Amino acid sequence: MNETAQNPTGVLVMSYGTPVGFDQVEAYYTHIRHGRPPSPEQLADLIERYRKIGGVFPLREHTNRQVAALQRELDERTGRGRYICYQGLKHASPFIEDGVAQMAQDGIRRAVGIVLAPHDSAMSVGSYIKRAEAEAARQGVRMAFVREYHLHPELIAALADRVRRALERFGDRRGEVLVLFTAHSLPEKILTWNDPYPDQLLATSRAVAEAAGVDRWGFSWQSAGQTGEPWLGPDLLESLEEAGKEGVREVLVAPVGFVSDHLEVLYDIDIEAKSFAEEKGMRLERIEMLNDDPRFMRVLADSVQAAEEGLPHDG
Repeated sequence: MNETAQNPTGVLVMSYGTPVGFDQVEAYYTHIRHGRPPSPEQLADLIERYRKIGGVFPLREHTNRQVAALQRELDERTGRGRYICYQGLKHASPFIEDGVAQMAQDGIRRAVGIVLAPHDSAMSVGSYIKRAEAEAARQGVRMAFVREYHLHPELIAALADRVRRALERFGDRRGEVLVLFTAHSLPEKILTWNDPYPDQLLATSRAVAEAAGVDRWGFSWQSAGQTGEPWLGPDLLESLEEAGKEGVREVLVAPVGFVSDHLEVLYDIDIEAKSFAEEKGMRLERIEMLNDDPRFMRVLADSVQAAEEGLPHDG
């Protein structure tokens, strides 16, 4: 056995997680709510949203494909056995801690953690890393982490291509289209922490707009939680309302804060926002998501290999 096969580097690929069936929705929702079960009305609302996107739980499938595609990309670069990918989910099994424990059980002593989210925030990527670090310390696994990759050239190129292709759907009206970049909102309190999340998202949006040749664009937040505290705005629906008042009739939504098709995309944009736009006399389209695009896999692989350089070597 060669040295790299004897001492592989683990890659913990972290994602939000989703249930795999309707019987798991309540436990999933309870975990998101830090152990507080949802009310019957809240549970029914979430189940109904899944039903409206076809009764599927797409994030799990896309995450599985992304992890497998990243493994293939790393294997092609370095040979099989040099890196071994594991999955760790925030709100579903296998949890982040399960992924780290499995690495340790398999004899992994060095690993890199990466979140399927390009933009850093203490409340998103930071919370994944905190959990992974704690379990890695318990398991004796040394880990380095990728905190962001929001301006990686291939990420910008892949997103810009999607914007250009989507604009073609508008035909002669392409020049009238308002492009709205979006991302998952977070509580406003992050602004008092000097959190990088908003600035990184604006930087990505600006870079994609420039690469796609788009002059008419804006940024909106979406999918804010119902927690009773202020969340970052303006919300996508608020931005659509304002755009309609200004005479905008064509809108392209580019959810650059997300990398997969999932509920926040397939329901919040494709159903809720699209319906809202239609009521205001506007046409709303959305770019395709990255999912397991080979360019996105190269972004992840580049980021993993760069982070690994900060790990001490065995022996």
